[in-house]
This record gives sequence, C-alpha cells and structure tokens, in this order.
Amino acid sequence: MTEAMNVSGVNMVTEFILLSFPCSREVQVLLFVLFSVSYILTLMGNGAIVFAVKLDHRLHTPMYTLLANFSFLEMCYINTTVPNMLRNFLSETKTISFTACFLQFYFFFSVGTTETFLLPLMAFDRYLAICRPLHYPTIMSSCLCMNLVGLCWVTAFLCYPVPIYFITQLPFCGPNTIDHFVCDPGPLLALSCTPAPGIELSCSILSSLIIFITFFFILGSYTLVLRAVLRVPSASAFSTCTSHLIVVFLFYGSVTVMYVSPGVASQPGLQKFLTMLYSIATPLLNPLIYSLRNKEMKVALKKIMCKL
Repeated sequence: MTEAMNVSGVNMVTEFILLSFPCSREVQVLLFVLFSVSYILTLMGNGAIVFAVKLDHRLHTPMYTLLANFSFLEMCYINTTVPNMLRNFLSETKTISFTACFLQFYFFFSVGTTETFLLPLMAFDRYLAICRPLHYPTIMSSCLCMNLVGLCWVTAFLCYPVPIYFITQLPFCGPNTIDHFVCDPGPLLALSCTPAPGIELSCSILSSLIIFITFFFILGSYTLVLRAVLRVPSASAFSTCTSHLIVVFLFYGSVTVMYVSPGVASQPGLQKFLTMLYSIATPLLNPLIYSLRNKEMKVALKKIMCKL
C-alpha cells in the first residue's frame, strides 16, 4: 500500500493510486483488450502517415510536413497516458510514484500544448496556400516551416515547468487516490493538505489563454479561407480545410469543456470521458480523417502497403 514518511506530523504522500475505471476483474481485462487494440491502431495509423510523408517525395511540402509532425505528436500524446493505463488494468495496486506522476503530468500537457500550437500553424499554412497562392512558395519555405514547428515544440515544453514545480512543493497527504487514469492538475490539487487557490487560478489562466488565443487564430484563418473558397470553389481546398476543422473541433471542444468550463472538476466521470476523447479517441481518428479525405495521402499509403 501507500509508502509514507512523517514530516512535521503530516503524512507525506510518496505515491498515488490511479483508480482509472473501477469495475470487476473481467471488465478490466475487456477494457485492457479494447484500449490495447485502439493503442496499436493509433500507432499504426499515425506511423503510416509519418512514413508516407517521409518516403514519398511528392509529399515533401509544408502542408504534409506539418501533417507528419502532427501525426508524430499524436503518437507521443498517447504514449504519455495509455501504456500506464494498460498496466493499471492488469495491476492490483494501480500505483504510480510521485515523480512518475508529475513527469506524466509534464509530458502530457507539454505534448498537448504543442498540438494546440501546431493546429494554428496548419491553419495559417492553409490560409497562405489558398488566399495567397502566388506568395505561398516564398513565404512558407521548408526551412521556415521546420523552424516554426521547432518553435511550437520548444515553447510548449517551456510552459509548464514553473506551475508543476509549485504544485510539487505542496504538501500532499492521505488519501492518495486519484479518481482518474492520468495525473491531471485538478485531482492532484484536490489532494493537497492545504488549499492552493493561487496555483489553481494560475493553471486555469494559463490553460485558458493557450486554448482561446490559438482557437481564435484558427477561427480567423479559416474564416478568410472559407471566404476565398466560396469566391472560387475548389473541391480539394475545401476537402483539406474540412479535415482540419473536424480535428480542431474534436480537440478544442473537449479540451475547452475540460479545462475552462466550471464544475467539470467535481465530475470525475465527465473528466475521464473528455480526457479519453481528446487524448485517445482523437489520435485514433486523425489518420482516418486526413487519409480518407486526401487523394495524395491515399496514393502514398497504398504504395507503402504494396511494399510491405
């Protein structure tokens, strides 16, 4: 059970218990199988897009470079949560160490934030390609594209070290049970021995700023794109934009309700559902959304299948 040490009369938690989905052993095994299949399919689908872009020289364009990076991000995203969740399905204790919990917290939010930065970049790329086609090759060069992608990664991974450091300095005392399958700030702050409204407000403001600023940038970009497409109808442009918008609304819809809407923190069942939607279901659906609506990607994927 929980290992503890006494510091100034307070039982300090050194590990947490992730309840995940409390149910019978048989249902746990069934969930293990279902999530294992979805995990493998997600890795295969997104991995196929990465390899298709890498191996097909016709896809060496900014749009497909961004798509390959997005697919790679999705693979990283599910690896921050699903392997540990699968282990917990078969584990009796379902424990995660204090350090491992906060490392999961850091990588889960950093990769997710990278995704929120990459989606506006993909929207901006489509805006340039459709609204500024003559200037697009000179503005969005391969070099600039990779520099912007690198900036997304670096900026996202610098967002959370300070908030996480302050959360780790809080005194955590029993119970050490988190009613979730991932180390999320809401359930973690609820376990603190002392209230931390300042840290809670800071995390909420940071999440809200990231979500709303990037979302409104995407909305503005696609408003201009839609206006241009309606003037000169283009089936391929409309199809590409539709794919992007489906991903945007799936991701941002669930993330906004999760981290911005009041009252969600008091509903563990809703928290788990929304987290599954944006961290497990969306990465699984993304390869289907992009490949089924993109002729060039379908051709590239068929070539890879033929080589296997």
